[in-house]
Amino acid sequence: MSECTHDCSSCSQNCSSRTAPSDFLAPANEMSHIKKVIGVVSGKGGVGKSLVTSMLAVEAQRRNLSAAILDADVTGPSIPKAFGITKKAQSSGDYILPAITKSGIKLMSVNLLLEDETQPVVWRGPVIAGVVKQFWQEVIWEDVDYMFVDMPPGTGDVPLTVFQSLPVDGIVIVTSPQELVGMIVEKAVNMAKLMNIPVLGIVENMSYFVCPDCGKKHEIFGESHTDEIAKKFGVKCLAKLPFDPELTKLTDKGLIELYETRALEPAADEIIK
Repeated sequence: MSECTHDCSSCSQNCSSRTAPSDFLAPANEMSHIKKVIGVVSGKGGVGKSLVTSMLAVEAQRRNLSAAILDADVTGPSIPKAFGITKKAQSSGDYILPAITKSGIKLMSVNLLLEDETQPVVWRGPVIAGVVKQFWQEVIWEDVDYMFVDMPPGTGDVPLTVFQSLPVDGIVIVTSPQELVGMIVEKAVNMAKLMNIPVLGIVENMSYFVCPDCGKKHEIFGESHTDEIAKKFGVKCLAKLPFDPELTKLTDKGLIELYETRALEPAADEIIK
C-alpha cells in the first residue's frame, strides 16, 4: 500500500481515516436554489449523450418545471449549438448569468465564454474540472427544479469532480446497441457505485431506424444487448431512441426544442418526478 497523501479525492482506498464524500460537496451560491441534479453520462463518445441531456431538459420544461443544463463536457461542448444559443454569457458582478433558451431552459457552457466557439479548449484535467465547479458555484441559476449535467465520456477528472462536488441525485447512462458497449456501461455503473450515486437507468440511443416508405424497423447496429446489460447490473432500460432525421435537422438548426417524440417519455417518467 502506498503512503497516504491525505487527499481522499484522489484515493480509492477504504481506510478508517477516509473522509466522507459529502465533505467535498461545494455549496451553490445564495442566489441559486437547485432541487434535483441529474448527471448524464456515457462510457464512450458518440452515443448521443448531449442530445439525450437536451431532450430531457426540454421534456422537464414542457412539464411546467424549471430546467437547467450545466455543460460539463468542456472540451466537446455541443449544448449551445443544439439550442441555437450564440450570444456570449454575461457577468453580474462576481457572478455569471446563464443563457436562456427560447423555452426558458437555463444553460451554461464553456462555448458561451470563448470569443470564437471553434477555439479548442486545450486545458489539463484539473483546470477543466475547476471550470465545471465554477459553473456550479459562480453561475446565478436562481430557482431550478431539475439541473441536467452533460458530462464528458469516461471516468476521468470531470465525472469525479461532479460526483464529489455537486449533490447529484442520480445518473442516466446513455449507450448504443452494440454488445461491445457492455464493458463501457459496466465502468460507468461501477464508478457510480464507488461514489454512492444512484443509477436511474440506461437510455439506448440509435436503437433502430424506421423506414419512411414501408414503416419497417431496421436495427442498424444489429440486435440490441441493452436489456441484458441492464438486467446484469440491476438497473432499468428506460428508453430506446431511434435514428430520426428530423431530430438531426432540428438540432443542426438550433431548434431542438421543437422536436417531439414519445420514445423518451418512459425515461422522463422515471427521472422527472
